[in-house]
Amino acid sequence: MSLLSNLLPILMMAGPAVLPEPPASDPMFHAEPGSLQPEQIRAMQQRLADWPQLGYYREQNAALPAATADRPRVVFFGDSITEGWGATGSSTFFPGKGYINRGISGQTTAQMLLRFRQDVIALRPAVVVVLAGTNDIAGNTGPATQAMIEDNLHGMVELAKAHGIAVVLSSVLPVSSYPWRAGLRPADKVRALNTALKQYAGTEGIVFLDYHALMTNKEGGLDVALSADGVHTTPAGYARMAPLAEAAIADALAAAGAVPSGRTQGTQP
Repeated sequence: MSLLSNLLPILMMAGPAVLPEPPASDPMFHAEPGSLQPEQIRAMQQRLADWPQLGYYREQNAALPAATADRPRVVFFGDSITEGWGATGSSTFFPGKGYINRGISGQTTAQMLLRFRQDVIALRPAVVVVLAGTNDIAGNTGPATQAMIEDNLHGMVELAKAHGIAVVLSSVLPVSSYPWRAGLRPADKVRALNTALKQYAGTEGIVFLDYHALMTNKEGGLDVALSADGVHTTPAGYARMAPLAEAAIADALAAAGAVPSGRTQGTQP
């Protein structure tokens, strides 16, 4: 039997806890067992064959021009929240910056750690903005403890620092429930992880980007104005995040001594 034949029944019975974050428009994640079409099975087989999704940005990476000294390269690295910057029009929030988006919807920190060399280090950025962990808490690729999430994020930071890349470590966005994980109440886990990440950033001397503090409501989640589903940000949510990200990137560039021409260290963009 093929790998897919062995795993498909398990995947279908286990539900979204072991599948990538399910887009509402993707019928693959809402099909009854036995009802999948050949093209859906092929898509699942491709995901199983490339679990960290190394092929997702391979062509874009190969076509990327070399970084220039007057425009330090910044890579946004993460899951659907990061990928959504592009979906909502990154030029709207970061006009003329040319930031590189390497977010993949549904990914956990374990998957991101495996593709960090290809999608970050090989691009030779001055700064990487890492935002990850919410899908681990949701259990997208299986149960994950806080220690496991921290280990993966620490691994990314260590790899970046070893290659001279300044790190902006982002807090996980507030979330009080996941649409694909009924009954899970993640708000306290998110707070605990963010507390640990902030402490780690201080110890490592890297910039901590705290989205959570300025976006959370009394339930520890996102308001309707900032998110339609309680997880993914709306344009209004990104508009609140953008100046925080810009300030954090400026701090990281200044600390690394990589300041674009026309700006002095410590000047906000």
